Amino acid sequence: MLKRVHFNTSWLPFALVAPQIFITVVFFLWPAGQAIFQSFLLEDAFGLSTEFVWFDNFKELWADDAYTDSFSRTAFFSLMVAFLSLSIALVLAGMADRIVKFATTYRTLLIWPYAVAPVLAGALFVFMFDPTLGLVAYALDIFGYDWNHKLNGGEAMALVIMAATWKQISYNFLFFLAAMQSIPKSLLEAAAIDGAGPARRFWTIIFPLITPTTFFLLVVNIVYAFFDTFGIISAVTDGGPAGATNILVYKVYSDGFIGLDLGGSAAQSVVLMAIVIVITIIQFRYIEKKVDY
Repeated sequence: MLKRVHFNTSWLPFALVAPQIFITVVFFLWPAGQAIFQSFLLEDAFGLSTEFVWFDNFKELWADDAYTDSFSRTAFFSLMVAFLSLSIALVLAGMADRIVKFATTYRTLLIWPYAVAPVLAGALFVFMFDPTLGLVAYALDIFGYDWNHKLNGGEAMALVIMAATWKQISYNFLFFLAAMQSIPKSLLEAAAIDGAGPARRFWTIIFPLITPTTFFLLVVNIVYAFFDTFGIISAVTDGGPAGATNILVYKVYSDGFIGLDLGGSAAQSVVLMAIVIVITIIQFRYIEKKVDY
């Protein structure tokens, strides 16, 4: 018999969610409100004088060619990171789901990179691809390719994409593997008996059934590429060379903390937040229609 739990006190539900509400207000709503307010201000570098300038900071942003160029750079970077991390994680999860021997060891090794901080992930790739000391750069030189991401903007962008993708694969792998293991084995066995091969079983049974997980990870990976890759950019290239990897989230930092343009930096953060919100709404509005729950 199913037992239902009832609480006689009306304050208990609010007390249970109070810690989460407090964290949301302190670490999201309050900083977001401060950023919006500061985007309308013109401040000196020392915060001694403040002037309310309304939308002048936003007007200066759209007149700045370096800022508008960072939009296309950020779009390319985010799409590549999301596509590569999702694709590679999906393949690895499919392989891990079929492994019988040493399955635990294989899955543990694939999960480990998720525990690495973004800055450390960037540092690892810096050491591997360093033009003078890196093992990968040395191997490429043997094959006749002169790798130098410190001078070549395309190579710098490729390097930060690889680092950001490697950092996110483990997170996607966890969810994909859990989703695949929740699929009833009887469905796959019935398809195999009917003569469906591994590829056909994947595209006709497995992938349609994990579309809710795929949609969730798509939203998470887009947000990750826009915000959480700051540490990787800072550790690997510092936005260089010549601004080739200066994506929106790093430009907020460089203009605000290095250039000391506090109002302009706050305006950039507001625009970045609005872009991510709009992209998330579009994903839920249009892409979710193709998801089967």
